[in-house]
Formats: sequence, C-alpha cells, structure tokens
Amino acid sequence: MEAIEINAGAWYLRALRADERIDDRPALASGGITDPDYVARRGAQWADESHFSWAVCEPTTAELVAEVGVTPRPDGTAAVAGWSRPGHREALDVAAAAVRRFAAGALGLRPDPV
Repeated sequence: MEAIEINAGAWYLRALRADERIDDRPALASGGITDPDYVARRGAQWADESHFSWAVCEPTTAELVAEVGVTPRPDGTAAVAGWSRPGHREALDVAAAAVRRFAAGALGLRPDPV
C-alpha cells in the first residue's frame, strides 16, 4: 500500500520523508531517532503493510513535530503508538485519534483502546 495522507484538523499527517524537498531526519534526531535507514524502513513497512506511520506536521511549514503509527496484528487488532517532540504532546494526541479512526474505517482494524 502507498502512504496515505490524513488531515487531522490543525495537523497534517504524511509519510516520513528524506529527500530534496523535505528532510525529516533532523526532527527525528531531536526525538532520539538517529538510524540513517529509519525513513526508508518506514516506507518499506507501508509497502508490505506491516506498519503504517505518519509524520505529524505543522501544515504551513511541513515540519515534523511527532510521529504516530499503526501496527496490525494477525487477529485484526492494532497497536497505535507514537512520540512527540518537546512541547507537542497535543499534536500527537490529536493525530493518534485520527489514526485510530483511519485504522478502523479504512483498514478494518480494531485499534487498542486508549
């Protein structure tokens, strides 16, 4: 599956990127994620449908402030988890609620309760 963008009100959710237009790696590093293959691995997980992740972004700058993801399980349930940069917990909470709705409605999964 290709990555799907989500509008979560004040926040824009998109696939992680590391290209000539947008590079999420500095923001990821501020969240403690320094693996140089992290963005590519997240893209591959979309492709094999083992994990779906979104960069939670400020819509006017596309700056990553959090990341949220869904990990499907064979029984049709799913774990939803994420992290946020300092001062952006509210963005993560809003995004996680939108991702839970997406997981249930579009993917047919039953996300773990909050």
